[in-house]
Amino acid sequence: MKHTVIGIGEILWDLLPDGKILGGAPANFAYHATQLGAEGMAVSAVGNDELGKEIVRLIKEKKVHNGLSLAKEPTGTVTVELKDGIPSYIIHEGVAWDNLVLTDTAKEKLAKADAICFGSLAQRSQVSRKAIWEALEMVPKSCIKVFDINLRQNFYSKVIIEKSLAYADVFKINEEEIVLFKDTFGMQGTEEELCQQIIEKYNLRLLTLTKGSEGSLLMSKDDKSFIPTPKVKVADTIGAGDSFTATMVMGLLFKQPLAVLHQKAVDVSAFVCTHHGATPVLPEELKYHIG
Repeated sequence: MKHTVIGIGEILWDLLPDGKILGGAPANFAYHATQLGAEGMAVSAVGNDELGKEIVRLIKEKKVHNGLSLAKEPTGTVTVELKDGIPSYIIHEGVAWDNLVLTDTAKEKLAKADAICFGSLAQRSQVSRKAIWEALEMVPKSCIKVFDINLRQNFYSKVIIEKSLAYADVFKINEEEIVLFKDTFGMQGTEEELCQQIIEKYNLRLLTLTKGSEGSLLMSKDDKSFIPTPKVKVADTIGAGDSFTATMVMGLLFKQPLAVLHQKAVDVSAFVCTHHGATPVLPEELKYHIG
């Protein structure tokens, strides 16, 4: 029986210089979890417009379950600029995913979820924040709750971060975000010391620190794994972090040792970096073939 894995939050179109691609961390996460053998669902909102209808068609094609509600606001877009393959984002406001409500279909999947991933960006609006917290209350006690912090522009607050960490079992943060986190919470110490402090304060099962081209660190209370980032020809890094998160979560669900699931996450995210956009098709050798 497949694991039920849910990404909840923003779904949108990334508007790149050479065209648009499906985006939003929860959708990317659900897509990669699906490729890796889960029943993935994207829970978000789209507008009653052509961009929204296209998203519905696309996630069906990608075999991701539809947990999308319909909002009166337009479907979300993000203007993406690339410099040496590294994206910068202008995230437009007053869009559908700011007005996310849980559909009956979404609630049905949430009630049996094995893992759920959420971030801080989609909590910028009160409506979507309420829906995300409602979803986190609805999942089974055994569900792995992953907080992928995703600090963008000014769309976060100390209160929202603390509330999210109180729900989380797993926390994912990158090297830029941990500096902002340190400043926001007035913390001291090296990166590893900060990670250990966060794990202990919020009773986390796992913390993931991604450090771009340098590598990534996975830490639990009694174990850690650091793997340097493989040298690959980067097309762009869009969605690489989301594929890393999805692979890591699947490794946890399959009860793999930390070093093993970490290596798999590194391999998958490196592959995504060699392709344009967040949702390339993974080769068979990178997928899970367990049970």
